[in-house]
Amino acid sequence: MAMSEWEWAPGTSQEHVDRITRFHMDSLAVPVEQRIRPSDPGRHDFPIGLDENGRKFPVPPTWADRVLGCVLAGAVGDALGASIEFLPIDMIRRQHGEQGVTGFGPAGPDGTITDDTQMTLFTLEGLIRAHVRDRISNAGDPVPVVQHAYQRWLHTQGFDWSQAGGPFAEGRAQPDGWLMTERGLFARRAPGNTCVTALRVFAAGNPAGSMANPVNDSKGCGGVMRAAPVALWSTDAEVVFALGAATAALTHGHPSGYLSAASLAYLVHGLLTGTSLPDCIAALTPVLTRWQGHEEQLARLTTAVRLADEGLVSGERLADELGGGWVGEEALAIAVYAMLVTDSLPEALRISVNHSGDSDSTGSVCGNLAGARYGVAAIPADWLEQLELRPTITSLTRDALAEFGPTPPVDDAWLQRYPGW
Repeated sequence: MAMSEWEWAPGTSQEHVDRITRFHMDSLAVPVEQRIRPSDPGRHDFPIGLDENGRKFPVPPTWADRVLGCVLAGAVGDALGASIEFLPIDMIRRQHGEQGVTGFGPAGPDGTITDDTQMTLFTLEGLIRAHVRDRISNAGDPVPVVQHAYQRWLHTQGFDWSQAGGPFAEGRAQPDGWLMTERGLFARRAPGNTCVTALRVFAAGNPAGSMANPVNDSKGCGGVMRAAPVALWSTDAEVVFALGAATAALTHGHPSGYLSAASLAYLVHGLLTGTSLPDCIAALTPVLTRWQGHEEQLARLTTAVRLADEGLVSGERLADELGGGWVGEEALAIAVYAMLVTDSLPEALRISVNHSGDSDSTGSVCGNLAGARYGVAAIPADWLEQLELRPTITSLTRDALAEFGPTPPVDDAWLQRYPGW
């Protein structure tokens, strides 16, 4: 996406715009004016560059392209699957044709996101604020700051701040930070009961959920569907894995609930560096097996790889082999299968949502993987145009690129935008 297409959130200063623009312009492998979308968005080709003689060549996405792609494609996958969640595959085919949902349109999904994208955004915002805090005070553990972010998300779901904020609301009538000014986030999109209940338990004065002191025994997919931004936290993939587990354990106490999140963060981390998904899975396996309770997630990933080796299978076979995606290990496995068995972002998303199960969550997780693999230019333009809250999603992701980039902002406006707590 060219710089001219990016939309800035209200209240963003020109100085901030100029700083982030310079950062991203410097990060591109070729000049922006030479970067074009593939002529066929259904193919996996990287964007095409032109050399000094006018010859075309594929341009692998930069790190910034991949990060933008990861978050935006996750939201697109979420929106594609939202209208068919809960529907059996035969009904999906009756309503949308033999291929199922293939894009946004009058008779299908309209670009509306769900709680999956909402919580992903609050994870990303929490990590930005944790990084700001770490830069200022060398505070270390980001998990409490991410917990604070999730309490702010809870407030957007119709709970008064005094009830949602818990200890973070003490002495503060309202939550802070610019993301809370984005009124489009104040919408209930069938939020997961496990997440809401766990956060309300914390807000009532109970300890935060953790692996050592689980808040419940849930392995629902509400942990994995929000975990992709954790990949940005460290250059060390095992640190990313551990943080993915810890942030998911705030609401999901079963190992398959938090190890699926840890595994997604690890895989995204590798894809952002340009590593192939099979190589990422090979590297993940010994890391995952060192964690207690890894057996279910490893078994599902193994099945996903085996199934992909067979090629495309029916939606019925997908459900029989990998489940419906309602729990963490299944959601990640379906997303991984969809990635391995296709060679384009749109096709991977189509496979990931058209099944009998939690289509928005499997689409969201697959979108995270596909966007990190193929970059933002692989997302069809008409999908992005119809995506709800696209300017907000893009602005937040750009800000993350700035904060986790080589020269993070230090001005007072940035600290008001992302208070370090």
